[in-house]
Amino acid sequence: MSDTGPNEKSEFKSVGGVARIAAATRYSMQGFAHAFSHEAAFRQELLLVVPLLACLPFARLPLLETLFVIALGVAVLVVEILNSAIEAVVDRVSLERHPLAGRAKDLGSAAVFATIAMFVASWFVLAAPALYRHLLG
Repeated sequence: MSDTGPNEKSEFKSVGGVARIAAATRYSMQGFAHAFSHEAAFRQELLLVVPLLACLPFARLPLLETLFVIALGVAVLVVEILNSAIEAVVDRVSLERHPLAGRAKDLGSAAVFATIAMFVASWFVLAAPALYRHLLG
């Protein structure tokens, strides 16, 4: 049981204003740095996403299609970060093998896989044909 009552705030709860925005930005940048330095899957997905997104201007897609492909590329990285967070929490709770821990990790991995599949499919359906037409056609 906790010593804090229902009206007491956590010491970890932030305050409002510009200070909160600055702190949130700092924490977000730390999260990106952790993902890059500690998560090989994040670095591998960057190697997939960045070059494919870098080709988009040459495809000359309509704006909405371009935004759609970009959004899916960003979603790959976001879902990987969330998956890494799930894995970190599961490992923090226990390094012991447990069916629920395995399920949590597998579900996170499935979410990453589905997002990558949608990104790659959108790139091949929308960007690749347009790129081919504009550069080689």
